[in-house]
Amino acid sequence: MPSTLLGPCEFREEIRKSRFITLAAPIGSVADAQTFIDQHSVPDATHNCWAWKLGEQYRSNDDGEPGGTAGRPILAAIEAQDCDQVVVLVIRWYGGIQLGTGGLARAYGGGANKCLQQAEKRVLVSRIPLSCSCAFSELALVKLRVAELDGLVVSEDFTANGVDVQLALGREHVPQLQQALADLSRGRILLETTESP
Repeated sequence: MPSTLLGPCEFREEIRKSRFITLAAPIGSVADAQTFIDQHSVPDATHNCWAWKLGEQYRSNDDGEPGGTAGRPILAAIEAQDCDQVVVLVIRWYGGIQLGTGGLARAYGGGANKCLQQAEKRVLVSRIPLSCSCAFSELALVKLRVAELDGLVVSEDFTANGVDVQLALGREHVPQLQQALADLSRGRILLETTESP
């Protein structure tokens, strides 16, 4: 099951006199990835190579290293660790000894792998959009039941008759929540999916 990072992490190593610093962080958008790369790249380093993955979108950059020796191995490390919504930046200061294409790929991919291995992660739960309506007096209990099933309350819209609640919940928990809401309201609160077919 894919996971993302709880926060930024870092891994440092020296390989044949070249210094490598690997930085990784969770991202929520392509703009987050670009901001992280812009803020953490070191202008006087020899190379700032990176990769990010966000659902079906991904990009990588060799920043002057021979094609396919840096960005792709970093991306491969992200995928090998089953990470998503993650950006990884590997900063290199050249130490005077050539590593060769295989050595470069091992250095960049290996640094990314080690950085992601030691990072604290959380599993990404796939949630579907749902909605329900409840009375004002039931809102706190509805929110509690949603939270107990690792769901999210996306929005609450107060109306003359009560509250329209938009939420997101793992598909496997929908029957449990429907039953809990029916018990709470004597069958009055109905859970509806707002997922487009």
